[in-house]
Amino acid sequence: MYFSVKMEQYSEIALRWRNELLEAAQPEKVNILSSFFKTGKGEYGEGDKFAGITVPSNRRISKAYHAAPMDVLSLMLADEIHEFRLAALLALVARFGKCKDMAIRKQIAQFYIDHTGRINNWDLVDLSAPQIIGQHCFETGDDALLRELVQDNDLWRRRIGIVATFTYIKNRQTALTAELAEMLLNDSEPLIHKASGWMLREAGKRNPEELTTFLDKHAPAMPSTMLRYAIEKLEPDMRRHYMTRRKASS
Repeated sequence: MYFSVKMEQYSEIALRWRNELLEAAQPEKVNILSSFFKTGKGEYGEGDKFAGITVPSNRRISKAYHAAPMDVLSLMLADEIHEFRLAALLALVARFGKCKDMAIRKQIAQFYIDHTGRINNWDLVDLSAPQIIGQHCFETGDDALLRELVQDNDLWRRRIGIVATFTYIKNRQTALTAELAEMLLNDSEPLIHKASGWMLREAGKRNPEELTTFLDKHAPAMPSTMLRYAIEKLEPDMRRHYMTRRKASS
């Protein structure tokens, strides 16, 4: 029922991994997850399938597979089951974190970029992009990759680009987040508005001046969702001020 890739293609490692995940599945959660991640016709997660595996269970099981061969991770990422793709990403995050060899870390980051076609829902992005792509770019100074990603035609690659800046934010470098959020002001996708606003909010926790400077310049033209996310932690008077400025420009 859950296997979309031919069983004979899977190694013993992958089969054991999948079976462990399925043993932790809670089928009663399938409909809830399918609705939450918008899998209906015309929605951003159209066609995605769930087994009902919670993130804590998935993380607990998958971290043990951090050393799985890359072809196993590729096969897991190719699966139609959402949690199997997440499992591969969680294992990859653990692998990246444990690896100290910069050349291998670069290979892991490239593997991630090569498989973004299968990193195709917001949780898959959010639970892996900062830890792999954000960390890789921060360590190597390769900001150009993130600029390239936020200009991509693919929704999920754009989200990877902006969410990956969370690593910079955690290291108290917030200018890149503001730069990329500015590039995304005219994006048509609500999921990008949410991600950009979220990153601006996080940047504002570390550097309030960066956030207010951005808002002073862009609040009137910001998508309402991006603005609401960005100002969520500001004082009520400031929230009203920026919302009023946006409404006045509408």
